[in-house]
Amino acid sequence: MNKTIALFGVSGRTGKPLHTLLLDKGYAIKALVRTPNAITTTHDALTILQGNILRPDDVEQTIAGTNAVISVIGHVRGDQQSPQLQTEGTRHILAAMQRHGVQRLISLTGGAVPYSHDQPKFADKLIRGIMSLVAKDALADAIAHAELIQGSATQWTIVRAPRLLEKPAEGAYRVGWVGVNASTSLTYGDLAAFIADELEQGKYIHSMPFVSR
Repeated sequence: MNKTIALFGVSGRTGKPLHTLLLDKGYAIKALVRTPNAITTTHDALTILQGNILRPDDVEQTIAGTNAVISVIGHVRGDQQSPQLQTEGTRHILAAMQRHGVQRLISLTGGAVPYSHDQPKFADKLIRGIMSLVAKDALADAIAHAELIQGSATQWTIVRAPRLLEKPAEGAYRVGWVGVNASTSLTYGDLAAFIADELEQGKYIHSMPFVSR
């Protein structure tokens, strides 16, 4: 089977190690980016499309001819994109997936997005409280995007991550829920490794795992 992934967020701090890892695993990638020169990778299996996830036609072009979709988009400080970036972008993704018969979706969000399996400890509740104060709009957008995905007919996985570290990957991660078999940090490289593993193994379809060190 042709293994072609539509990847959104390729130029971000998770997207960079993720697309390299997927290429090493033999996947082909169609990646939508606003600024193509932000991607320095050159590979026969990597197709860079210039555009914006907030434009339905750009999303449609990216998803056409693919087998699965991975979204690691998120809000960037100082960016003037829509405060509903994740929700609006996800809405376009789901519509294009339906039109092109693509079923598999993996989307990344933060650990402050709640899930029924969570058993948050004091530190977790504190983090969520801080997020609701200093990043109220981004948190609301993340929650709305998760609700949108959960209501879809796709084979979805919503990956939740803690504080992410700019350091070399440790080569290990653990999967649990907030407050259950979890810590409060993870490297970007190890997060990318989990996403790639979940794409191949599908252990958490219709679930919202929390991945940490």
